[in-house]
Amino acid sequence: MPSGEFESAAASFRRLGQDAVTHSRRVAGNALARSRRRHSENAELLKQSGRGAKSGDPTPGTLRAAAERFRRARGLAVPAVPDPVTSRSQSSARSPRSGEDDEDFSQMRIMQRDR
Repeated sequence: MPSGEFESAAASFRRLGQDAVTHSRRVAGNALARSRRRHSENAELLKQSGRGAKSGDPTPGTLRAAAERFRRARGLAVPAVPDPVTSRSQSSARSPRSGEDDEDFSQMRIMQRDR
């Protein structure tokens, strides 16, 4: 192989490597700038909304309606509205198990017990 072809191939390889590094730096810089911009937008929204409940805050119903509009506008499925969540103290608690049930560790008993 003549030395001119080798030098040309090496220079081409070096140029391709530099182009790849330049491209990756540009992509990373764009992603970082986009991330910083969104972070500052989110920080601004947090400042505007505040942490406490205010009289002008949207109600869950208006938030739900906004979420439904968002999903419909993008062709996404709109799930049915779930029932209000009850706290554990209000939900019916399981009756305590007897001592004999706790001592039976057979697989079938455990699987049936946890249903």
